[in-house]
Amino acid sequence: MPRTVIVIAALTLLAAAGTAQAQAPAAQPSAPAAPAAPAASGPPPEYGVSISTADAKKAAAAAIAQVPKSSSPPDAVAIVDTGGELVYFERMENTQIGSVQVAIDKARSAVLFRRSTKAFEDALAGGGAGLRILSVRAAVPIEGGVPLMAGGKVVGAIGASGGSAQQDGQVAQAGAAALK
Repeated sequence: MPRTVIVIAALTLLAAAGTAQAQAPAAQPSAPAAPAAPAASGPPPEYGVSISTADAKKAAAAAIAQVPKSSSPPDAVAIVDTGGELVYFERMENTQIGSVQVAIDKARSAVLFRRSTKAFEDALAGGGAGLRILSVRAAVPIEGGVPLMAGGKVVGAIGASGGSAQQDGQVAQAGAAALK
């Protein structure tokens, strides 16, 4: 999905939320909110040797098997190596064509930043300083991209697209779990 479309969509949602909030009655004073939990503790995991084609196929098969369980429409599943280059791709019958590039972009984002794209989605949803994520090149703020780990190291990533963000996240997690 072109970056401009993502930015426009995010700004539209923020504007709508601001309008809705402006029309809401004033909130009653309450106890102070608990501090937000830190995003992650410690340094991100190191990169390892890139995923093999056989392991990429194994992860993709597990992800595709998860699609009916998550009630997701047909998905596209992409597996990338540690450099973000495509190793394996599978598109289910009748998957929307737009999901092809989105799945690849989610996988690349997850491997380049060594974290799930859900972390970017959560940062953006938090507003405030989290809106900075929109300016980070290649950071896809939509759930469905997950690093693939082997021996405690990042060996690639999987991206899924076709369902809702939550459904795509379940599909990608199933693929990642197949390598553990």
